[in-house]
Amino acid sequence: MSHNSKLENGAIRTGSVLRIYLRYALKYPWLFVATLIGVLLSSSASVIAPLYLRDIINILSSGSRSSHAFYAILVALGFYASINFAGKIFRRIRSMSLAFMELHVMEKLYNDSFEKLLHHSHEFFISNFTGALTRRVTRFSREFERLLDNVIYNFLPALIFAIGAIGVLMFRNVILGTGLLIWTIVFVYVQYLIQRKLQPMREASSEADSEVTGALSDAVVNHSTITSFATLKYEQKIFSSAISNWYNITRRVWTADQWLEAIQSFLAFVIEIGLLIGSVFLWKKGLITVGDFVLIEVYVLNLVGRLWSLGRDMRQFNISIAEATEMLDIIEMKQEIVDKKNAKELSVSKGGITFNNVQFRYDSGHLVLNDFNLHISPKEKIALVGLSGAGKSTITKLLLRLYDIQKGSINIDGQDISEVTQKSLRENISFVPQEAILFHRSLMENIRYGSANATDAEVFEATEKAHCMEFISQYPEGFKTMVGERGIKLSGGERQRISIARAILKNAPILVLDEATSSLDSESEALIQSALETLMQNKTVIAIAHRLSTVMKMDRIIVMENGNTKLSGTHKELLSHKENLYKKLWEIQAGGFLSK
Repeated sequence: MSHNSKLENGAIRTGSVLRIYLRYALKYPWLFVATLIGVLLSSSASVIAPLYLRDIINILSSGSRSSHAFYAILVALGFYASINFAGKIFRRIRSMSLAFMELHVMEKLYNDSFEKLLHHSHEFFISNFTGALTRRVTRFSREFERLLDNVIYNFLPALIFAIGAIGVLMFRNVILGTGLLIWTIVFVYVQYLIQRKLQPMREASSEADSEVTGALSDAVVNHSTITSFATLKYEQKIFSSAISNWYNITRRVWTADQWLEAIQSFLAFVIEIGLLIGSVFLWKKGLITVGDFVLIEVYVLNLVGRLWSLGRDMRQFNISIAEATEMLDIIEMKQEIVDKKNAKELSVSKGGITFNNVQFRYDSGHLVLNDFNLHISPKEKIALVGLSGAGKSTITKLLLRLYDIQKGSINIDGQDISEVTQKSLRENISFVPQEAILFHRSLMENIRYGSANATDAEVFEATEKAHCMEFISQYPEGFKTMVGERGIKLSGGERQRISIARAILKNAPILVLDEATSSLDSESEALIQSALETLMQNKTVIAIAHRLSTVMKMDRIIVMENGNTKLSGTHKELLSHKENLYKKLWEIQAGGFLSK
C-alpha cells in the first residue's frame, strides 16, 4: 500500500472511530449539551476577562487619582472578578457533565464491545491471542475518555480562545489581528501535516504493542510447558523479538515528536517576539494604549501556551485513535456465524439428527467432509470412531454450528439448524469437550454454569452423579474453592468431572461427548461411565472416542475414514466382519484378546 493510500485509509478509520464515539456520546444528549455549553462559556470568559484588565491598566497608566478614576477601576475590577468567577462555575459544569457522560459511555462501550467480541466465531478465537483481544476491548473504552478529555479540555477551548483573541485584536488593530491569525493557521496546519504523516507509524506502534501483549500472554498461559521443556531462553528470544519490533517503531515515532516540538518552539518564539515588536511600534505611533499592550501580551502568551499544548494534544489524540482502531477492526469485521433474519427457536421434541450431503472445508482449504450423510434416530446413541483427522470432531462442531457448512444441510427433528437461532440450538445440546476449560470462579459457579437457575440441591445432585464430591470434600472451602485460571488448580480428571456435572445439570435432549473420559484414570472412568449411562437415558447421544472400551454398549458405532462413513454397526457386528479398521483398533487396544 502506498504512503498516500495509508494516509487516506487512516483518515477513513479516524472518521469511523470518531463517528462511533459521537454516536455513543449523543445517547446522553443533556450531558453532551451541558458539556459543550460549559466549554463555550468558560472559554469565552477567558477571552472577555482580560478586556477589563486592559481598562484597569489604561486607567492606572493615565496617572489620574480622581474619584472617578478610582470608581472606574473598582467597576472594572468587579466585572473582571465576576467574569472570572463565572468562568470557574462553567468549568465546573463542564467537568461534572463530562465526567458523568464519560462514565455512562465507557460502561456501554465495555458492554457492547464484550458482546461484539463474543459474537465472533470459534475460528476467530482460535486464531487470535487472548491477551491481545482483552487489551483491545479495554483500550477501546479507555481511549474514549482520553480522546474526549483532549477535545473538551484542550481542542475546543483553544479554538474558542483563538477565535475570540484574534477577533478582539482585529477590532483593536487589523495588522496585529491578521498577524496572529496567519501565525495560528500556519502553526496548526504544520502540526496537522506532521501528525497526519505520523499516524500510520502510531498505528504500527499500537499493533506492535498488542503483539508484545499477545506474546506475553501466550508465555504466561503456557508457563508449565515452558518449564517442562526447559525452553525459557527460546521464549525469551521470541518475546525479545516482539519487544525489538515495538522499540524500533516507537523510537521513530518519538524521534519525530522531538522534531515537532523543535518546530513548535521556533514558531512560538517568532510570534511572541514579532507581536511584541509590532506592538511597541504601534504604541509609539499612538495607535494602541499601554492596556492594549498588556492585553496583547496576555492573549499571545495564553494562545501560544494553548497551541503549544495542542501539539502534544494532537499526538495524544492520534495515539488514542490508533489504540481504538484495533478494536474497530473487530467491530467492523463481518461475523462469520450469524442468525438469519426472523430465525425461529429450535423446538426439540424427539431429538432426531440428520446430515444431508454435507460438504465442509476449513478456511485453510482443507476438505474434511464431502457429501457426508448420517441419520441418527431419536434417542439413539451412536459413537464416532476412527483415526485422527477423519472428521469426527468436525461433525460435532458443525452440529453446534461453530462453523457453517458450504453445502447440504443439518437437521434436528426436521428443522435446518441454519434457520434457527444459535442460542436455542446450543441450549438443546449438552457438550462435554475433550479438554474441560473452567472459569476462574468457585466450584459452585462452574458447575452451576450448566443451568444458571439450578437450585443448590440440583447442583449437589449433579455433583454426586458426576462423582465430584470425592475431591470437592477434600478442599477446606468446599464448593467455594476458586479453581484458578482455566481451572489450573484442578487435575485434568477433576476438570472433566466438573464438565460432566455441568452436562448432567443442563439435561439437554441431545448429548455430545468428545472424548469425555479421556482425562480420567481407570477408577474414575468406571465411576463416570456409570454416571454417563444415567445421563444418556432418553437422550440422543453422539460420542467420540479413541478408547473403544467406552463405546462398546452404544446402539451404533460409526467408523469414519477420510470424512466419510466406512462402516456402521454394533460392537459385535463390527468385530464379526472381515478385517476392518475398527477390528484392527480393537485388537490393538485389547492386547489381542477379543471378548467373546
